[in-house]
Amino acid sequence: MSIRIGKISYWHVHAWDYTKQAQEHDDTDIVAVWDEDPVRGQKAAEKLQVPFYESLDDMLAQKDIDAVIVDAPTNKHREVMVAAAKAGKHIFTEKVIAPTLAETNEIVSEAEKQGVKLTVSLPRLNDGYTLAVQDVLKQGLLGKITYVRVRLAHGGAIAGWLPDHFYNLEQCGGGALIDLGCHPMYLTRLFLGEEITGVSASFGYVTGKEVEDNAVATLQTASGAIGVVEAGFANSHSPFTIEVHGTEGSLLFGTPDEKLLMKTNRSGEANPSWEEIPVFAHRESAFHQWVGHIQNDTTADDNIAMAVELTRLMEAANRSVAEARVIKLEELRP
Repeated sequence: MSIRIGKISYWHVHAWDYTKQAQEHDDTDIVAVWDEDPVRGQKAAEKLQVPFYESLDDMLAQKDIDAVIVDAPTNKHREVMVAAAKAGKHIFTEKVIAPTLAETNEIVSEAEKQGVKLTVSLPRLNDGYTLAVQDVLKQGLLGKITYVRVRLAHGGAIAGWLPDHFYNLEQCGGGALIDLGCHPMYLTRLFLGEEITGVSASFGYVTGKEVEDNAVATLQTASGAIGVVEAGFANSHSPFTIEVHGTEGSLLFGTPDEKLLMKTNRSGEANPSWEEIPVFAHRESAFHQWVGHIQNDTTADDNIAMAVELTRLMEAANRSVAEARVIKLEELRP
């Protein structure tokens, strides 16, 4: 039986990517559209040849709609997802869950209360290089991890291909960090493998937009290990880069080739050299995992835990810039 999906907004740049995933999946169909921008929503509905609803409540009231995909403005996530959960609709959403931890907790709590399946798009958790890095760390080949750096940037703000509303502070809750920086943020947290105790951040405004187009966040831990998260909208040729360093070795990816390289004292060599580590095959996408949770009555516990922590770290980074201080994570309870 096909899962019938209502599409909540085409605001996000990846909205059509998720539509395509739904269209290509054997067990899902897009059957309705609502958008806070009626002109954009009507156009999308006509393209998909499905009904457009001017009222979100009306779309959510349809008994033959099982689930929703959320690509609404970030500041509307709490409003639309709480409404969807109360209507009993399963939810797949673009990151972040919400701009603040309080809003995120409300969404997650309502989803749990109503028994709907919530999954957040954190795609790089399922990529082969991430799985390969985790395997190296699981084997302890780098010793104790002391430093992690992940960078992701593009030139959207200088090349002009990002939509104007991606520079709207109210709608987005930030700029390069809360959008593109989500990916290096959750990967840095994952590879550090321990709780974050403090966050400090610095934003740059190269193109003079309302939101930052250049960002760095530093994650502190009780052990002394440091995580560095970098993101930008004003970089023409910046490769996606991962560095993981430990007491007995180092691991590099994307400097600049998409190869995973490792040097470790555990090789037994007096002067070890860099060796290439095979990258794993990708795991199934978050969207496919969400469909599986709906079909099998399971929950995306790891995905949701990481997504909640992501919002917590993002809120801390934004507060760090606003208050010009290190934000202690104990100030933001999960």
